[in-house]
Amino acid sequence: MISCIQELVECESPNDHPPGINEFVKVFSGMVNDIARVRLYPRGHMRCEFGLPGSKKQGQILALGHSDTVWPLGTLRTMPFSQARGRLWGPGVLDMKAGLVFFIFAIRILRELDVPVRRKVVLQVNSDEEVGSPSSRLLTEDAARQSAAVLVLEPGTGLDGRLKTARKGVGDYHITVWGRAAHAGLDFEKGANAVLEMARQLERIAGFTRLNRGITVSPGVIQGGTRSNVVPAECRVDIDIRAPRAVDARYLERCFASLKPFDKRCKLEVIGGLNRPPMERSAGARRLFQTARALGAELGVVLEESSSGGGSDGNFTAALGVPTLDGLGAVGEGAHAPHESILINRIADRTALLAKLVAAL
Repeated sequence: MISCIQELVECESPNDHPPGINEFVKVFSGMVNDIARVRLYPRGHMRCEFGLPGSKKQGQILALGHSDTVWPLGTLRTMPFSQARGRLWGPGVLDMKAGLVFFIFAIRILRELDVPVRRKVVLQVNSDEEVGSPSSRLLTEDAARQSAAVLVLEPGTGLDGRLKTARKGVGDYHITVWGRAAHAGLDFEKGANAVLEMARQLERIAGFTRLNRGITVSPGVIQGGTRSNVVPAECRVDIDIRAPRAVDARYLERCFASLKPFDKRCKLEVIGGLNRPPMERSAGARRLFQTARALGAELGVVLEESSSGGGSDGNFTAALGVPTLDGLGAVGEGAHAPHESILINRIADRTALLAKLVAAL
């Protein structure tokens, strides 16, 4: 398993590098072609339908993963794959290449032990999850509608590997202020300062945050003006939003729709919204977690649940009402950070849990 994880980590696959994604597809297909039918889609998405013991299959289990990472091409030169201090280290090892290997070996366990599985099992690996899944979302939703349950191979929460039964909805807004340029000394009063207008807007927008409800609004990138002696005619800002529930997302929609310029000479353009709907803790997710918890206990592992501020492709499936359990991948820390790593001593139990879940469902 460690050898397979290393092979995937050393196949760099940033989402903005199609050759890397294509190479990943080639490598991953080679890992499963003896146990699965692999179907490829445009932009490097793939589905693997596994051959498993058992009589005629009724319904489907969908497992979700992604091949893309946030790490730019060449990261391996400064952050190579390594095995040290009880961990595996490297770009994408936690988020989420190890989880993909876990699932492959869970399927191999079921085949080698001839454990009957009553549902068809499909693994979908998307190539654009880290950028919001713009081209894979419809594929994911189509597969989810055919599924009785969805298992998401994202890493667990914390070094105890808590599973995820809820995630915040994630989105962004892009706001542009159009003002009026003028010479800052000669014609100051004729200008309409877009930067000043945006500053006022941001004070208002920051007030949309409701920490007691888990709603956050975070302006992250701002650009405006040309020179200090020119009253700026334009200013832009990118804003991250997080909403735990659908009702919170609607609250934010109303808030951003209500924005009006303070300076009537300025104009506002507000575009954006929620990209991933909230993954609310549904009855179906609770049942899946209780099943996983009981199976974990059989392995001598105590499983807890958590809610995450980040999104995954599980947000899409949960929003359709399909029972979804997330965080079933590796246990470690440092996703998107230089210390990204997984615990070697949690590889076996996570893989066994996946195998037992697939058999139980």
